[in-house]
Amino acid sequence: MNAQQEIEKLKKEIRHHDYFYYVLAQPKIADYEYDNLMKRLQKLEEQNPQFITDDSPTQRVSGKAVKDFTTVKHSTPMLSLDNTYSSDEIIEWDKRVKKIITNENYEYVIEPKIDGISCSLIYKNGILIQGATRGDGDNGEDITLNIKTIRSIPLSLLSTSYFPLPTLLEVRGEVYIDKTDFQKLNEEILKNGGQPFANPRNAAAGSLRQKNPQITAARKLKFIVHSYGTIPGTEKFKTHFEFLNICEKIGLPTTLKNINVTKKIDEVVELCKKREFDRENISFEIDGLVIKINSLEHQKKLGFTMKSPRWAIAYKFPPKQATTKIKNIVVQVGRTGILTPVAELEPVECGGVKIARATLHNFDEVERLGVKIADTVLIERAGEVIPKIIKVIESKRTGKEKKFSIPNRCPVCNQPVVKEKEKDVAWRCINPSCPAHLENGLVHFAKREAMDVEGLGETAVSQLISKNMVSDFADIYYLKKDDLLKLELFKDKKAQNLLDAIEKSKNRPLSRLLFGLGIRNIGEKAAIVLAEKFLTLDDLMKATVDDLQKIYEVGPVAAEAVVKFFAMPETKKLVEKLKKTGTNMKEEIKTGPKILEGKTYVFTGELKNFSRTDAAAKVRQLGGNAASSVSQKTDFVVAGDNPGSKYKKAQKLGVKIILEDEFLKMIR
Repeated sequence: MNAQQEIEKLKKEIRHHDYFYYVLAQPKIADYEYDNLMKRLQKLEEQNPQFITDDSPTQRVSGKAVKDFTTVKHSTPMLSLDNTYSSDEIIEWDKRVKKIITNENYEYVIEPKIDGISCSLIYKNGILIQGATRGDGDNGEDITLNIKTIRSIPLSLLSTSYFPLPTLLEVRGEVYIDKTDFQKLNEEILKNGGQPFANPRNAAAGSLRQKNPQITAARKLKFIVHSYGTIPGTEKFKTHFEFLNICEKIGLPTTLKNINVTKKIDEVVELCKKREFDRENISFEIDGLVIKINSLEHQKKLGFTMKSPRWAIAYKFPPKQATTKIKNIVVQVGRTGILTPVAELEPVECGGVKIARATLHNFDEVERLGVKIADTVLIERAGEVIPKIIKVIESKRTGKEKKFSIPNRCPVCNQPVVKEKEKDVAWRCINPSCPAHLENGLVHFAKREAMDVEGLGETAVSQLISKNMVSDFADIYYLKKDDLLKLELFKDKKAQNLLDAIEKSKNRPLSRLLFGLGIRNIGEKAAIVLAEKFLTLDDLMKATVDDLQKIYEVGPVAAEAVVKFFAMPETKKLVEKLKKTGTNMKEEIKTGPKILEGKTYVFTGELKNFSRTDAAAKVRQLGGNAASSVSQKTDFVVAGDNPGSKYKKAQKLGVKIILEDEFLKMIR
């Protein structure tokens, strides 16, 4: 057997084992045997590079970084689904289906709604040629290099006698991360001093949009098919269930083992209730179930609305809850001096995650709930890093519970705490030298949305402060490798990586610096507004309260906070120190068509394609106004998933409500 023949044999053998491991979950060989096959293939390809092909298992991880993700148009729109939290609305949906499909014998397919990121895969002659995000449904981003790193996605498909591979095949599904891999990833991030992901969906989204495919490859993402875009030869399958079976046979992973088929809508409703309680037995996060009409002929007859298919609906589970006991209530001091009570709990599983802490928000909330130490409480987790306490279960009280006392001194520096205004909810430590201010402030300064200093998380900051290496934000720019190597967290490579990240952060735009400085009442959105208005930090520092209040999105409280912050001697000293390090203090001037000029937008709910802050920034970039509250002056309210009170106010005022997809089409 010559080298080329052995390479082909090894590729075929590795694909065979990938199929049994990732698709059927039935590994046939031990990990070390699989690794030996890969090593042998890598060695042969290194010796014979002329025989390397794009679909070789060794070519999953590219050594090239991506500068920008290019836009690609979907062959058919990737629509979102109508969703509901109510079983009554499932019945109503079925009644609408029955008006169009008079045949009473149609089937429903019920499959898990994976809490991941929707993607499209295109295969040409069985070889993966493109992976793309959903985007606005019509256009997505080309993430092929990152998609190829996902081991459960075959680089080449298996052909079968029943379903010969067509020239072009497009399937769609969800990229996600298993619960255990998510926990390990966050543990690793924390160990390296970074900021953990809030939930598995965020981890999958952040990993898919990495410019460096090697980082994506290390994140252990997975993929599951749930639908198709373009497939010539669809006559080979008559139902959605048959389509999924074919996917599995040609090497694509599915959720077949977690799928149910029934002809009774009552059974669908019962299954929704049952799955809500046994979802923890599934290795990945699901936030509901998707109910589809099984027959493709019926799907075609039912068709689509402008926003979603009529033949499917998503049933979403309510937030996850659990019961546990409060061991203690501790007080944390934030970067702006706010004291926050946090309940330390007896560890309890909630939504597949072990919970040991829950926020109590503020001392008024402690009073409202009537929480005592040793109380039994109901906690709720809806994707947050720290869950919240919903209520005290008073029937479980024994009389041994202890009332929590509001502290009158800071638990960190022991200075008195105050309410700056009588109507304020928050108690604050106003000691500018309090170590908690610096520690939490520096973590905030380094976070992704601010100066994005990767590796400068809570552990790293804590060690730097304890060794007196930093006394303000600017001090990080004077750190040397020898300084970092004195800390137990850092070895040579890790120290250099942090120094590189610190140096890179000097070039962030002014908006990111403003947000990072942690000015009271100035969030990410307000920082962007101020930077785009004043363009330089020097000009912003000269602004008066009146100047600031003339800006549409800046209110009197925020205006006063900005002026007060820049009037402080310690702020002026910090700014001068930052200037000497070469930190950028200008905002990039964005030019382009002002297609939204004169229009005011408000965002509510969870957007799929970007944060509300990014969406608001886009509106301003295109000449429009982005407001934080709904009024008669609002032109559009853009509603994402789970919209809040702004949605109801827009309905009451008659303000036009649009979905995220419509907004994306407006700005393209």
